[in-house]
Amino acid sequence: MTWGWEYNPDENTIAAGAPLAFIAQVEKKADEIVRAAAVLYLDGTTYQGPGEGMKSADVEDGIFWYMIVPRDERVYILRIQSL
Repeated sequence: MTWGWEYNPDENTIAAGAPLAFIAQVEKKADEIVRAAAVLYLDGTTYQGPGEGMKSADVEDGIFWYMIVPRDERVYILRIQSL
């Protein structure tokens, strides 16, 4: 498996009605978080530790909440909010 990110439950539910420029900011930041998680959890599929819990990230036009799940090698975007 390869590290990546996705909307949870799906993009239509999470990003519906959000400005496209804001969504682009969220997705760019999500790419950065994925790269950091891949370095932190070199083989995430074998990770046995506790989960990190939900986190937030600020972008220029708002904020989003996400969760890193090492065993899935995924960053799940759970909610976004534009200003």
